[in-house]
Amino acid sequence: MLPDEWHITQDVDDFLARAGDFLRSRPALHNTPLTDIEKLRIRTPDAHAPATAVFGSLESGGEVHAVFYLMSSGRLGLTPLSVEQTDALAAHLAVLGHSPANVIADHDTATAYADSWQRHTGAAPALFWRTHLYRLGTLTPPRPRPEGRGRLTGGRDREHVVRWCREFCVDVGEQSSVDLIDAGSWDDSRFGDRHFTFWETPDGNPVSMAAATSVIGGMVRIDPVYTPAHLRGRGYAGAVTVKASRAALAAGATDVVLFTDPDNPTSNALYRRLGYVHVADFAGYTFS
Repeated sequence: MLPDEWHITQDVDDFLARAGDFLRSRPALHNTPLTDIEKLRIRTPDAHAPATAVFGSLESGGEVHAVFYLMSSGRLGLTPLSVEQTDALAAHLAVLGHSPANVIADHDTATAYADSWQRHTGAAPALFWRTHLYRLGTLTPPRPRPEGRGRLTGGRDREHVVRWCREFCVDVGEQSSVDLIDAGSWDDSRFGDRHFTFWETPDGNPVSMAAATSVIGGMVRIDPVYTPAHLRGRGYAGAVTVKASRAALAAGATDVVLFTDPDNPTSNALYRRLGYVHVADFAGYTFS
């Protein structure tokens, strides 16, 4: 695989003009690149600031076959690549002087890239993230449904939403998001552009929360779903997930997806009961 088959740019609009159709061709599998790149696109650029991300599209015969994007945070995102392609990309990025802090991709691609990056640079990889990707098939509401109702949050709910997102991040060990929230940088966190739904008891008390991205390329990702520990086991998470999933379908989504922790059999069983189907496994590695 020759390096010049990668078209590399720091212009997000140029990148999307070349690779947008490819990303939208498999919206479930490409859900993270779609949301990450859209977030970069809609930010108002500072004309005097240097470009903050690098984008690449692997092109052959006039078609795009894969993409990468390297964010200012150091996160490298990849769509599926062969072992040979990941090795060529790792070598090319090293020559260009790019140093990803971590990589996230489908399990096989992320693992292959981590091995290649260590071989080319000596940086040792460490697995920090494993997840299952699920896509909604036929939505199946839970029976029995808990009492109460779901509703979209509003401005008066902001403090509650921020607090619960922080609690979620503490639960799952997502320290970078905790730091952003504590610094008052909500809009820069991964939750800043989400739409939130509460499940409330009949007396109006919120007991569970689900967030969703906007529709991008026909895809909506439900993320996160959170119920405080003392309220779990009562069906609230299932009910709020169904409410958020229905809202995504009503907004025009053709692919509604979510990630789950492979080590949490309870949540995996719940989402399968609701009609979500396992699609792929993903992984993330940090580099020393």
